[in-house]
Amino acid sequence: MQHLLVSAPHKSSGKTIVSVGLCAALRARGLAVQPFKKGPDYIDPLWLSAAAGRDCHNLDFHTMDRDEVTATFVRYASRADVSIIEGTKGLFDGVSLDGSDCNAALAECLSSPVILVVDTRGMTRGVAPMIRGFQSFADDIRIGGVILNQVGGARHEGKLRAALEHYTDVPVLGAIGKNAQLEIAERHIGLVPASEHHQASKVVERIGKLVAAQVDLDRVLAVSGSHPSLRRVQSRGPAERQVAADVRLGIARDAAFGFYYPGDLEALRAGGAELVAIDTLRDSALPDVDGLFLGGGFPEMHMAALAANASLRTTIRDAVRAGLPVYAECGGLMYLARRIRWGDSRAEMVGAIEADVIMRDRPQGRGYVILEETGKGPWPGSGSATIYAHEFHHSELENCAPGVEFAYRVVRGNGVDGSHDGIVHRNVLASYAHLRDTAANHWTRRFLGFIRSRRAGSKPSRWRQFRVG
Repeated sequence: MQHLLVSAPHKSSGKTIVSVGLCAALRARGLAVQPFKKGPDYIDPLWLSAAAGRDCHNLDFHTMDRDEVTATFVRYASRADVSIIEGTKGLFDGVSLDGSDCNAALAECLSSPVILVVDTRGMTRGVAPMIRGFQSFADDIRIGGVILNQVGGARHEGKLRAALEHYTDVPVLGAIGKNAQLEIAERHIGLVPASEHHQASKVVERIGKLVAAQVDLDRVLAVSGSHPSLRRVQSRGPAERQVAADVRLGIARDAAFGFYYPGDLEALRAGGAELVAIDTLRDSALPDVDGLFLGGGFPEMHMAALAANASLRTTIRDAVRAGLPVYAECGGLMYLARRIRWGDSRAEMVGAIEADVIMRDRPQGRGYVILEETGKGPWPGSGSATIYAHEFHHSELENCAPGVEFAYRVVRGNGVDGSHDGIVHRNVLASYAHLRDTAANHWTRRFLGFIRSRRAGSKPSRWRQFRVG
């Protein structure tokens, strides 16, 4: 399997633009390109998916052990001509001091050659000792090449190339000049997601052409094929559907809500769910569903439109009161609350959860979280007493109802109040934490089991009176 990991000396070096550009450029050559993203991320994978034309999958040491990381990679990479893995932050950056969760560790785990994207602003001869230092820091990885980024012109490029050729044996695979066309709009939590960008396909096409014109794709492909064989690990993950579809699960898929792991959606389908898309901005009522999944996203960016769709908000609130099983993550939690306030703007939300959402300028929760189940969560099954997940939110809750119950104690992270997460209300579980269906936490099985148990114990069509039409 041809593959490589795109990393950098430090964050904000241009990894995402280069990775998106490589995916688009190689796809334009007629190759089947499989994208991956290290760590917990939704936004970069949406752009990588748009560029490659296939779902990007996350490889994360926090929620997966090394065997599962390798098995997940093999499962999807084996179906492609070449795989592009985008790292996070710098090559040796991670949470652990020993580097066991950094990008270099992922490269070692997958026997992946590394291409370093170097932001060259303010740099000439100094690029050489930096690359030599990265080469010597770890013996178990191989830097297969460098892509110079933010190059100031032909003279600047010449000095950089000369320094690297004289002092190192690392080839320069390309030099990308400063260009506003090689940018994707950003806002408070990162890039504008491809699912919200009205010209995402044009942006991807433009970036692909610009990268192809400035990077030697043949040499990139040569690097991607120069690695030892991967150790044999049995592929894991949901294969073809194993359970007949017997649960209709509504899922919010629109500009406001788009943060879902493809592997989780596969696991839901394999577990017997038919996923029914819901547009929270336009649909007037719920379709005929047995449960509801409200993922993350940016409801604050669309709060006026969400508030304007009073019909759907009322329908969801009434369905929750009638017992509809609902799972909501972060943006979904915000949507289920009474209202969102951002500066001087306020907007009414569903009102199923007695709490108000306040947007802050700085993140209120960011990074990996560790949760312990309190035993008050609604889902059946053994589950994992300790859950490894992640969070990233600028909002917090206030005016919560007294006596609120929580499914989780927060060991690491912030959650709702610094100590708890996972609000439990009727048949609703709503949290700031983003779960991921992995070998250690098959949350999709528990959620579907809960839906089936509630359906079996309820009166026929108890909440289906709220369907469209």
